[in-house]
Amino acid sequence: MLSQETRTIIKATAPVLAQHGTTITTEFYRSMFEAHPELLNVFNHANQAKGRQQTALANTVYAAAVHIDNLEAILPSVVQIAHKHVSLGIVPEQYPIVGEFLLKAIKTVLGDAATPEIINAWAEAYGVIADVFISVEKGMYDQAAEQNGGWRLFKDFTVVEKVQESDLITSFYLKPADGSTVPTYQPGQYISVRVKIPGEQYMMIRQYSLSKAADAETFRISVKREDDQDPNGKVSVYLHDQLEVGGVVEVTPPAGEFVLDESRQTPVVFLAGGVGITPLMSMTERLLQTSANRPIHFYHAARSEKDAAFADALTKLDAEQEHLSYISFFSETDGQFITREVLANIPQNADIYVCGPVGFMESMIANLIDLGFSQEQIHYEFFGPSIALKALATV
Repeated sequence: MLSQETRTIIKATAPVLAQHGTTITTEFYRSMFEAHPELLNVFNHANQAKGRQQTALANTVYAAAVHIDNLEAILPSVVQIAHKHVSLGIVPEQYPIVGEFLLKAIKTVLGDAATPEIINAWAEAYGVIADVFISVEKGMYDQAAEQNGGWRLFKDFTVVEKVQESDLITSFYLKPADGSTVPTYQPGQYISVRVKIPGEQYMMIRQYSLSKAADAETFRISVKREDDQDPNGKVSVYLHDQLEVGGVVEVTPPAGEFVLDESRQTPVVFLAGGVGITPLMSMTERLLQTSANRPIHFYHAARSEKDAAFADALTKLDAEQEHLSYISFFSETDGQFITREVLANIPQNADIYVCGPVGFMESMIANLIDLGFSQEQIHYEFFGPSIALKALATV
């Protein structure tokens, strides 16, 4: 339990964190990786290079400061981040390292303004917040390990099939290398894939949505090739160009909160932008298996037909399934977009799932809210660290 003095200091320093948060977290990561380069095997180098991780951590620290009197208010964010931590293999022993360098970064950036009283208060607060994360993550690790076919941290999987879905997206079917079954998962969840790329000093981890409904045999991930030669593209290019059938990657158990609500019978609307279609494919397959009469409206935006993964499969389902409709929008070849006018035709009682690039999601969500859909009806996933979407940050 935090003392009242500590709470008062934390709340008083919240505005300072809002002003200097990204500077503090940038210094934190720099100094921590300098002292503990082994942690570069865990963190996403692309998110570091683009400043995403620094911004996400700054937002988390600021939220904790604002809600220090009622940390339960940030529990949804804690759970979301804990899913990411579990998928990366974060362990309790790493939390003291993070705490040490976070406090050092606060002192470095704020200088004399970071008095011993402030540093001590943040040390106490960090200990409490870290304990919350460790407890939540322990429950997730235990649950993942105890289910049928489950395990803890990373496990070897073999590529048993590789299928080109479009010019840019290839699916990889992954089977446990030890011959065991795979655990079930909720449609919409993701796994982490860890690889050691020849010539690279550190391991690299990326999260990929599971793009088919659960079965006991294999996972399927569908990966977009990123050719821009920045850190974000290294893993996808390796998977496309070098990982062949028979190759082995390390995989974590499924995680993530962007999942299909199977308790409802309302119409379902899927709004997919590019490779954001992958978790929505898992949801679609699951609905057709268990709720065949639940209306499904699938809207997919891509640059062109050659970029539209799963278009043939969804077109076939549209013809076969009375309750499923599929419409594609190709911006570069046909000048078509999912406009506000298109969204106006969505049933008002629908549950809407949005996945794609940030700009796409901001546009979709802003238009949906303007059309009268509630935030409770809109479910979304952003690929990467949790950065607030403008469309939701303003409502």
